[in-house]
Amino acid sequence: MSLLRSLRLCLVARTGSCPLSALGPGPLLPSLQAGLPLLQSPQQWHTFHSGSWLSSASSKELLMKLRRKTGYSFINCKKALETCGGDLKQAESWLHKQAQKEGWSKAARLHGRKTKEGLIGLLQEGDTTVLVEVNCETDFVSRNLKFQQLVQQVALGTLLHCQNLKDQLSTYSKGFLNSSELSELPAGPEREGSLKDQLALAIGKLGENMILKRAAWVKVPAGFYVGSYVHGAMHSPSLHNLVLGKYGALVICETSELKANLADLGRRLGQHVVGMAPLSVGSLDDEPGGEAETKMLSQPYLLDPSITLGQYVQPHGVSVVDFVRFECGEGEDAADAE
Repeated sequence: MSLLRSLRLCLVARTGSCPLSALGPGPLLPSLQAGLPLLQSPQQWHTFHSGSWLSSASSKELLMKLRRKTGYSFINCKKALETCGGDLKQAESWLHKQAQKEGWSKAARLHGRKTKEGLIGLLQEGDTTVLVEVNCETDFVSRNLKFQQLVQQVALGTLLHCQNLKDQLSTYSKGFLNSSELSELPAGPEREGSLKDQLALAIGKLGENMILKRAAWVKVPAGFYVGSYVHGAMHSPSLHNLVLGKYGALVICETSELKANLADLGRRLGQHVVGMAPLSVGSLDDEPGGEAETKMLSQPYLLDPSITLGQYVQPHGVSVVDFVRFECGEGEDAADAE
């Protein structure tokens, strides 16, 4: 009989649905009644767990908002909100700091791996134009939106740096930033830290070694124009007016008046610089050269080799005064040979 009562007791403990009378009379009943406060129904257990902040609709909405804004995993966003007591701004900052730590750690492990791939980024705004190069290990990563967003941040950082240079221009100005100088630039008004912090975040997310290789900027006053061209150009709606590709060129022209066809002329001049890779501008008085010619104006015009570039430009009423040419991965082969 004691065995039967024990089985009935187990049934009550599991389901909580059996009435006490089903246990029958006997000495077990008082002791069971005394132990009842220790047993919690399934409904009470659910109420206990719903005390977590994640149970409320507003907290779940916070979680989804944080995930959409940062792109981090559900688990990491949940941990961030729990750590920061549900404060969205603090949680976002906490996530970025953790990601930077992970990114710097991964960057240290990947340091030294070859970065021959990547992208050239071109950005123009008003009288300022910038050209940047960011490298990675594989072409696959260079086509990833997160990598392209890094190139955008570098281009914006360079543009802001150039615009903050308060100089009165009577002629054009041109400047270059090497890798270390580029890394120390501020990340921008909506980003914390420097560009090297954004680099660490990208390395942490994409798992490849990356380098902020270089940047060039040009500012022009009235009477000057910057033509531009990017070969293999890629446009993304999310990247605004940033143009991406594997080769890029800026051509600085002096003109007495702004003409409607200047944009097309500048693009054609940029194409020539990318294709013919001149080393200097040269002069209209120079003798025409052949395929090995390195002076830009004396080179056979890329789109019509029967004339020189100088002969093509002269009727348009503009003077080519300078240029910049970037080729993605340029110099890596020479470094390998050394």
